[in-house]
Amino acid sequence: MKRTVFLLTIILSAAGFLFAQQPAQTPPAKDQAVYKDKYKDPTLKEMEDASDKAKDAAESATSDIQKKNKDEKKAEGDAEKHFWMDFSKIQKPRVEDYKQIWHNPPQAQYLTGTCWDFSTTSLMESEIFRLTGKKVKLSEIHTVYYEYIEKAKAYLSGRGNTPMDEGSEADAVQRIYKAYGAVPLEAYPGVLSPDGRHDHSKLIERLQNYLKYVKENGYWNETETLAVVRVYLDEFLGKPPESFTYDGATWTPKTFLKDYLKLNPDDYVSVMSTMRSPFWTQAEFKAADNWRRAKDYYNVPLDDFYALVRKAVAGGYSICIGGDVSEPGDNGFAKVAVIPSFDIPSSMIDQSAREMRIVNETTGDDHGIHLVGYTHLKDHDWYLIKDSGRSSRWEKPEGYYFYRDDYIKLKMLTLTFHKDVLKDLLSKFAAPEPDPKAEKEAPAAPAK
Repeated sequence: MKRTVFLLTIILSAAGFLFAQQPAQTPPAKDQAVYKDKYKDPTLKEMEDASDKAKDAAESATSDIQKKNKDEKKAEGDAEKHFWMDFSKIQKPRVEDYKQIWHNPPQAQYLTGTCWDFSTTSLMESEIFRLTGKKVKLSEIHTVYYEYIEKAKAYLSGRGNTPMDEGSEADAVQRIYKAYGAVPLEAYPGVLSPDGRHDHSKLIERLQNYLKYVKENGYWNETETLAVVRVYLDEFLGKPPESFTYDGATWTPKTFLKDYLKLNPDDYVSVMSTMRSPFWTQAEFKAADNWRRAKDYYNVPLDDFYALVRKAVAGGYSICIGGDVSEPGDNGFAKVAVIPSFDIPSSMIDQSAREMRIVNETTGDDHGIHLVGYTHLKDHDWYLIKDSGRSSRWEKPEGYYFYRDDYIKLKMLTLTFHKDVLKDLLSKFAAPEPDPKAEKEAPAAPAK
């Protein structure tokens, strides 16, 4: 045993001696990370630079060509002449020659397509004065706000097959009054721009883009979609008041209409004269702005159509009229609208001449205006027109036109006035055919 221990001791001592003689080991060096400039292969760089240069040259050439084309079109547009008649020999009345029906001063619609509302609101103001003696300035844009709401509803229920734009007809004002009431201008100006001028171009673009998105994605839930539409309307027009104070009392839009203005929207009718539908019936006015497809227009022959104009103004009723204003005889600098003899002599205007222009679309539903006065000069009836459009402001008196009888007979498509103007002719009308779409149905659950 002792011998074994002795041998182990000698062995371990020898091993220790041998290990002690070995040099110490150095740890391996660590790799270091560095940033260096990226190497670009010179051949590839040369080729890429040449490609970029060629691309820039092509884009520059394209830009130059497009700019040249744009400048040429602008120059052509600036040099283009408008085809008008020579008005130098037209004898026209002065404003003071007209027997006028009371109306508020003209209001400008500026950059909007809402002539239908400005003209019919003016009609309603004249009617309020005729009925009550009150001089009230109503808010046009309160009506426009809810017309946009109604258009959005129709767009949703029709799955995108009705327009979302600014156009409509005079009867829209009565429909909106009936559903939402009316307010004075001071309670809802409906314009938020610092200069106080109406501009609906961006609003309509926003609404159209949003509803297009709704259609493309099938988001037909009315509650959710109308909530977004209202956000846009409130942003651009302001939020309409639920109540307001006027003439020392508090009103809602509906109580103001009924109890203060004392207007009944059902008391107003629209008349047309077209061979497209049988005379002495109520039918649809075929125009894009009649987006509701209203079929309650009274259709009468041209002689009766014009006789209603004369009867109305003779009885102290003003008229909202709508029709074509894109004519060589309609000129804002001359302040007149007449039919030139090179179009058709006044004596030859009849139902067929009127209808031909409707059919070939040289008469269109361009504009709504308010007829507020009458006079007679040189074998012609002349009418004082209150107009919200820009051309009526090119010359003084701003906001007015002088329309001659031949222009109304040939180019004006619709009349809107108090139903009493029509009462002597009502017995001639056949009862309108029932409209199955107008029948009330149980409301369906909102589509999702």
